[in-house]
Amino acid sequence: MTHESEVTRHLGKIIDGLRAKDLDALRELYAPDVVSFDVEPPLQHVGVDAKLKNWAKVFAIFDEVDYELRDLAVTVSAGLAVGHGFGRVSGTLPGGKPVEGMWVRATFVLRETDDGWVIVHDQASVPFDIATGKGVTDLEP
Repeated sequence: MTHESEVTRHLGKIIDGLRAKDLDALRELYAPDVVSFDVEPPLQHVGVDAKLKNWAKVFAIFDEVDYELRDLAVTVSAGLAVGHGFGRVSGTLPGGKPVEGMWVRATFVLRETDDGWVIVHDQASVPFDIATGKGVTDLEP
């Protein structure tokens, strides 16, 4: 198995953890000191507990959670990996209403450890309209 396929498989575990609403499984994917630039304020979330707090919010909103990761490209060199693509959280609200979610630009930085790969940084972002200053959330890959 190549390093690129190991990293791709590791990032795929995010999908499994979200669909299972399993914070413990997600915790194993991140470094304890992960820095996340997520779509929700503040500008950064530092540490795995802060990252998991964001995922816990998702779990509280949705009865069922889905996550897609498209067009993932991974580059590995010297024990570090960078992946980028497009991600979308979607699901079903209480009462059964489906929510398609929005596509975001997703970037991941991983470090190789003795126990495998861990995410040390991630970023989810949306482009914005310069004229209005508002995020553009209806784009699709």
